[in-house]
Amino acid sequence: MPGDGGAVTVSAEVQITDLAINDHACLTFGEPEELLDLTAAFVRDGLAGGLRVVWLCEEPQGALAELNRRGIAVQSATASGRMDVVASQEGLLSGQVFTVDHAMGWLSSQMELTSHEGYSGLRVALDMGWALRPVHGVEQLPAFEEKIATILSDSSVSVLCQYDRERFDPVTLASVSPFHTRAVAAATYHDDPLLRICRQYAPPGIRMAGQIDRAAEDALAMALSEAIRTDGPVTINMAELSFIDLSCTRTIIDVARSLAPARTVVLRCNPAIVPRFVLLGAQGIPGISLVTAHER
Repeated sequence: MPGDGGAVTVSAEVQITDLAINDHACLTFGEPEELLDLTAAFVRDGLAGGLRVVWLCEEPQGALAELNRRGIAVQSATASGRMDVVASQEGLLSGQVFTVDHAMGWLSSQMELTSHEGYSGLRVALDMGWALRPVHGVEQLPAFEEKIATILSDSSVSVLCQYDRERFDPVTLASVSPFHTRAVAAATYHDDPLLRICRQYAPPGIRMAGQIDRAAEDALAMALSEAIRTDGPVTINMAELSFIDLSCTRTIIDVARSLAPARTVVLRCNPAIVPRFVLLGAQGIPGISLVTAHER
């Protein structure tokens, strides 16, 4: 079980919901769930604002399925041309070769298409995982980031560059950082080797990973209190939580019970912790939906 540590503070350089037109933002993520959550919010807010949205990623079909699970109207958005989710090699690469000119040509063509179709702006998410593969010309990556910064000036385009901080070396991350206007992170309430509690953006709520007991109960209470301030359903994502004690389980149930009857709370759980919520009667409380992590 977790011990002391991880002060009750809320930290985030810039939250994904703060991004604006012509931002060139850098998202460094530590786990796939973090990447998917923040990107879904980036996509969702772009579509809600009437913008065209493009996401270049490693596995487009999987990414579309995850966006759909997080409440994005994938079918209608892609059918209308408002959203494209495509493989990185279809935009930034020519075979296994990367050049700044080719990549910038692709980005310029997306900007032109967006303008031609009459959209008020464009959001582009770029998963840079391709740069970890044996690609010729990858040393041009910093120059590409610098060019993006130049082309976005006085535009209605924002770009979110996504780097896995566990896989990219510190030198590469330091070389691209100066060309970004924003550093994006999730609001974090507790972070130590045994437990991470942070805000979830799509769908709104909180996300926990690791193990939690009463030592982190204050951080949990703060995270929950912020999550319920907004209207609508709340999701408590515990898919990566391997242990929760009865005290913290009760805290979550009490908060869920306190909400108005019209609001729902989804408890998305690792199968290992479902019995805790069943023991305290979560399944019988109106408005609470208890879902195991493998369910959609």
